[in-house]
Amino acid sequence: MEKKSVNRKVTATILSMSLLTVMAGAAIAPALGIIKAHFSAANALLVQLIVSMPALLIIVTNLFFLPISRLMRTRAIATTGLLLYVVAGAGCYFVDDIYVLLVMRALLGVSVGLIMPLSTGLLAFYFPPEEQARLMGLSAAMNQMGGVVATLLAGLLATIEWNYAFLVYLMGLIAVVMVWLWLPDEQLGSANKRGIPFEPRQLLKFHPSVVGMLLLMMIFFIFPTNFAIIARQQTGLSAEAITMIMVGLDVVAFFVGLVFGGLMHTFRQPIKYFAPLFFLFGYAAYLVPSVATILLGSACIGIANGVGVPYLNTIASIKGGRNSATTVMPLLSAALYLGQFVSPLVVIPASKVLFGDDITGPYKVGIVLCLLFFFQVWTTRHFQSLPPK
Repeated sequence: MEKKSVNRKVTATILSMSLLTVMAGAAIAPALGIIKAHFSAANALLVQLIVSMPALLIIVTNLFFLPISRLMRTRAIATTGLLLYVVAGAGCYFVDDIYVLLVMRALLGVSVGLIMPLSTGLLAFYFPPEEQARLMGLSAAMNQMGGVVATLLAGLLATIEWNYAFLVYLMGLIAVVMVWLWLPDEQLGSANKRGIPFEPRQLLKFHPSVVGMLLLMMIFFIFPTNFAIIARQQTGLSAEAITMIMVGLDVVAFFVGLVFGGLMHTFRQPIKYFAPLFFLFGYAAYLVPSVATILLGSACIGIANGVGVPYLNTIASIKGGRNSATTVMPLLSAALYLGQFVSPLVVIPASKVLFGDDITGPYKVGIVLCLLFFFQVWTTRHFQSLPPK
């Protein structure tokens, strides 16, 4: 009975870190317009980097996570990451220089790069494979809930003053206390004989999940970077209505994450195709300009994201075993944020080249990427069997 109690506390602690990771960029996105107005004299690219800068440093830090895990134990890594998260995140409240602000955002990226592999890899370390689908679903659900809470709270705080939005990162203090109280102090890197920052053989071993995560994030981020502009022009929806639809998508993904364990057991083989197919249905629905199809498309994209992320994490953690936190999870985290970063860099130019001035061009590029994603899943997982229930 005591063991179950400890497991619940450990699980809650790990999930508290999952709640924070999505906030690196998403928390500030609603306040970007107000921040841009404050730094009106600054280059527009510098303002955009406020959102995207953390992703670059998350990727770099993830690639060095193995040697970090050999030097530091889990509680030290988590504590360092979380304290840096709070200081670099909320510290922007006191900054009024765009360049200092970008340095702080870069440090925030380092903090999430330390936290992210632990938020999923420790589930594989502490719990057996048969429990991981449910736990990865809960981790993804907490990630989505963090996005919903952070988006609403940061948007509300920004109405007071632009820098108040950064106070949302104080939420990290809750996770700091939980880590100090309940996270066991393990030496994750000790099981790995080699300490180089990045081992290419790991990428070869786990490439189906890593490439899948890259494609999934490239496809998903077509939504937040294009939806508000296109929906406004297509249907004339108000900014408030568009915001509610975008938050509603995260809520759908949250509930899908909660039931992911059951979905994984019920649809053991076909579930691998759910993400590319629901993304495909979602972006196809957006091509028909009506409120009904926009709602349907958003629900489909929420389902795709809610299934896709925990599925890839579950399969990778089962294959990686107890060493997942230092092998595959940093690669998946790097692929996730790389997909977010490169999505607009690929989709917008491709839309211009392929579809000219068609306002729905990004959605059509998304459909092409969905077909590529489906083909990648079929070629890498068609004959793959899951472990017994």
